[in-house]
Amino acid sequence: MSALVDAGLDPAELLPLLRATLAEDLGSRGDVTSAAVVPAGTRLDVAFTSRQDGVVAGLPVLAALVEEVCGSDARLALLLNDGARVAPGTRLATLSAPAHDVLALERTALNLLGHLSGVATATRAWVDAVEGTGARVRDTRKTMPLLRALEKYAVRCGGGTNHRTGLHDAILIKDNHVVAAGGVGAALDAAYATHPRGSIVVQVEVDSLAQLEEALAHGAEQVLLDNFAPALLARAVALVRRTAEGVVLEASGGLTLASAREVAETGVDYVAVGALTHSAPSLDIGLDSA
Repeated sequence: MSALVDAGLDPAELLPLLRATLAEDLGSRGDVTSAAVVPAGTRLDVAFTSRQDGVVAGLPVLAALVEEVCGSDARLALLLNDGARVAPGTRLATLSAPAHDVLALERTALNLLGHLSGVATATRAWVDAVEGTGARVRDTRKTMPLLRALEKYAVRCGGGTNHRTGLHDAILIKDNHVVAAGGVGAALDAAYATHPRGSIVVQVEVDSLAQLEEALAHGAEQVLLDNFAPALLARAVALVRRTAEGVVLEASGGLTLASAREVAETGVDYVAVGALTHSAPSLDIGLDSA
C-alpha cells in the first residue's frame, strides 16, 4: 500500500473503505458473470483511459485496489501522477492480471477514479479562474459520507486547499452557533475561553458588516463572509485591512465559477466552494483492452 502512503493517504483509514466497496459489488457469491463465462486462468491486458479533458486523481487508490484484489499476480503501471491534466485518449495506467480479478475490481476502480478525477477537475477550473488574484480555493465539509479523506485529497490534486477535516479539528462558529450562544461576540468569547488563542483554529461566520465589526471587536482571527455580494465583500475587506491586520478572510455562499474572479479580486484570502465535492461531475474514464 506504499502508493497510498506516498500520496499522504492513510492505509489504515482507507483499506476498510476499499474492501467495503468491493464487498458491496461482489456480495457473498462473487462475480457470477465472469465465473460463468470467463475460463479460469485467462489473463487480461487493459488500460485505464480518459475519455474527457480533465485532471486525474485517485491513481494510488487504483494501486491499492489492484494489490488488494490481485496480490502479486498483477503488473500495474501508473503512467501519470495525480494532478496531471488529461485529454480524451490519455492512458492513466495499464494492468495485466487474471481476468477474474480485473473484472472484479473494474467498476469499483472506475467509480472511484472517475469521481476523484471529477473533483480534481472541478477544483482546477476554480483555481484557474482566480489565478493571479492571491485568493486560494478551499473546500468544505459538504462531502459524500466516508469519502471525505479521498475527496479532500482530490481537491489538493486539483490545486485547491483543504478547510477543516471535520467537527473535531477546528472551530467554525456558524449562524446557528451564534443564535444559540447569544451573538457573535458571545460565541467568540466562549470559544477563546475554552481554547486559548493559538491552540486551535477559530473561525466565525458573519452575514453583515455589523456582525463583522462585532467579530473584530472580540478579537476574531478568521472570518467567513457568508453570502456577501462582491461590492459588500470589497467593503468588508477594506474595513478589515484598515483596522485588523492579519485577520484571514474567506468568502462563501452562492459562489459560481462565473463570479469566482470578481469575488477573488475583492481581496479575500480564500474562496470556499462546496460544489468541489458535492456537485462535481465524474470524469469519464474507461477500461479498454491494451
